[in-house]
Amino acid sequence: MPLGSSLLQTAGRVLTAPIFITGGYSALTNPGGRVEAAAATLDTMREYVPFLPEDDELLVRANGGLQLLAGTTLMLGIKPRLSALALVGSLVPTTLAGHSFWEMEGADAAAHKTHFSKNVAALGGLLLVAGTDVSKKAMKKAADKAADKAAKTATKQALKQN
Repeated sequence: MPLGSSLLQTAGRVLTAPIFITGGYSALTNPGGRVEAAAATLDTMREYVPFLPEDDELLVRANGGLQLLAGTTLMLGIKPRLSALALVGSLVPTTLAGHSFWEMEGADAAAHKTHFSKNVAALGGLLLVAGTDVSKKAMKKAADKAADKAAKTATKQALKQN
């Protein structure tokens, strides 16, 4: 990978992570109003995932811990794809629970629509991180295939000349 791309990817990971580290720490240590905000979303999730604990505060704290851990590993470049995917899984319900602007009116709706949009942008960035190695593997596979084809063609050409 060219040095510039690697540097940009590292900068992207490092700049994406702090929002999850600080937000995760806050939810883990002081869940506060997040528990009430998450209640309806967690109730809906329990319809599809019945083994989720009934303790909403525990789930909010666990989600915060996941964001803190995955944000830190993302920043440090430890298993960045896995870290990004964990954050995606955490951010979707967090966004739905915390920024349901469609249920609000006026200034609250406008503010939460902005936060919702920012979270969607963060999801896009996380998906780019998650797909990075896949792209490298696909490029290597395509390059290997092209090299094999070129070698076979060269071998055939050499045999024809002899």
